Amino acid sequence: MTFAELNLSLWLVQQCTFMGLKYPTPIQQNCIPRILAGTDCIGCAKTGSGKTLAFALPILQKLSEDPYGIFALVLTPTRELAFQIADQFSAIGKSIGLKKCVIVGGMDMVIQGLELSKHPHIVVATPGRLADHLESCNTFSLKQIKFLVLDEADRLLEGYFDDQLKTIFEALPKQKQMLLFSATMTDTLHKVKHIVSNKTFIWESKDESGIATVKELNQHYVLCPRDIRDSFLVEVIRTFRAHNKNGSIIIFTDTCKHCQILSMTLNDIGFKNVALHSMVKQKDRLAALVQFKSNHIKILIATDVAARGLDIPIVELVINHIIPNVPKEYIHRVGRTARAGKNGMAITLITPHDIKLLHAIENTIGTKLTEYKINDKEIITILTQISVAKREAEMKLDETNFYEKKIINKRKKLILEGKDPDEIEEILEKKRYYKLKKKEKVPKNSYNKNKI
Repeated sequence: MTFAELNLSLWLVQQCTFMGLKYPTPIQQNCIPRILAGTDCIGCAKTGSGKTLAFALPILQKLSEDPYGIFALVLTPTRELAFQIADQFSAIGKSIGLKKCVIVGGMDMVIQGLELSKHPHIVVATPGRLADHLESCNTFSLKQIKFLVLDEADRLLEGYFDDQLKTIFEALPKQKQMLLFSATMTDTLHKVKHIVSNKTFIWESKDESGIATVKELNQHYVLCPRDIRDSFLVEVIRTFRAHNKNGSIIIFTDTCKHCQILSMTLNDIGFKNVALHSMVKQKDRLAALVQFKSNHIKILIATDVAARGLDIPIVELVINHIIPNVPKEYIHRVGRTARAGKNGMAITLITPHDIKLLHAIENTIGTKLTEYKINDKEIITILTQISVAKREAEMKLDETNFYEKKIINKRKKLILEGKDPDEIEEILEKKRYYKLKKKEKVPKNSYNKNKI
C-alpha cells in the first residue's frame, strides 16, 4: 500500500516522498483513513512505528481544506517530545505555510503568550504550562479546535496530570475529534473510552505473537553488586566500544541527581557525554539533544524524560543503569534503539535484588534477556578510579545549588496558591524538628526557631 491509497492529498504524498517515506506503516495504514473519515481513534504500536505521522498527516489534510487557528491541540508528557512533534508538523506542512507553536515549561511565558495570541494552526504543549496560560490570560481560545491529540496517552492519563488536564478540557469544545496514541496499551487507555465517542476506532498492533519489543532488538542483562554498579557500567561501555568505536549510546538512570553525577563521572574518566534531566535548563536540554542527534556527542545520559517518543535516527545501544520499576517504562526506554527496521542492543544492569523486576519485564515483553559477557578482571583494575571520580563528582555537585530551580518553582507555586512560602517552610521546619527530637521527649515549648 502507498500513501496515495490512504486517500491523502497529492501534496501530502509528495511531501512524504520528499522526506524519503515510500510506504505507510501498519498503524498509518489503519488509522489515517479512519481519522480522515472523522472517527475518534485510539492507536497503539511499538516505538518507531510512525505514530506521529499517523495523526499529523490527516490533521494537515483537514487543515488545508479549512485553514484557521487554533485548529489542533497536541498534548504530550515531555518537553523534548513536544518540540519533536512540532518539528515533524513543520516539515510536512511547510508547503501550506503552517504556523505552529510549542508551549512547554522552562521557556518565557510572555513570549509564549504572544505566540498563542497570533492563533497558530497547531499548538503542541505539555499539560502543566498550557494550563498555566489558560488560568493566567485570555488572549487565546481553544473553543474552535477540530482535533485533540494525546500522544503517549497512557502517561498523560495515569493520574499525574489530572488537575492540568481538567483545566484544559474545560477550555475545549464538546465537538472535537479525539486521537489517542501510545506505544503501550494499558488499563488506563481502556478506561478512557468515556471521553471519546462510542464509535471510536481502536487499533493495536498484534504482530509477533504479542512480543512488545521489536525482533531487531538484542536484549541482555549484566548481573552486578549494587555498590560497584558504576564500574560494571564503564566495563559494559568499554566492551561495546571494542566492537563499535563510534556507536551512539543512551544510558538511562533513575533520578536527576544520579544522572548528573554519572554524567560528571564519565566525563572525568574520558567518556564524553551530555546529560538530559528535568533539572537542566530547557535551552541546555535542547542543546544536549542536538549534540547527540548530530552524532557530535556519542553518549547521552538521561532520566525517563528521554524515554518516550524521541526519534533519534541511530542509537546502537541503550543501557539501563538502574532497572525501571515498571515494565512498560523498560519498553519505552529500549525503544530508543532498533527503530524503523534497524538493529539495536539493550543492556540492563541488575543486582540480586532486581531479579523479580527482571522477570516481570520478561513476562511483559514475551522474551528472555540473555547475559552480556564482560571481563570481571578488568573491573578490579578500574574500581578505584571510578570510585574516586564519582566521589569528586558528588563533592562538586554539593558545592552547586543543584536544587535551586526546584526550590524556586516550589515557592512560585505556593505564591500562586495564595500561600506564604516562608510560613509554610517554618511549619515544615517545626515538623522536622519535633520528629527528630520525638525520641528525646523534648517539650513543645522548647522549640526555638533561631536554634534550628
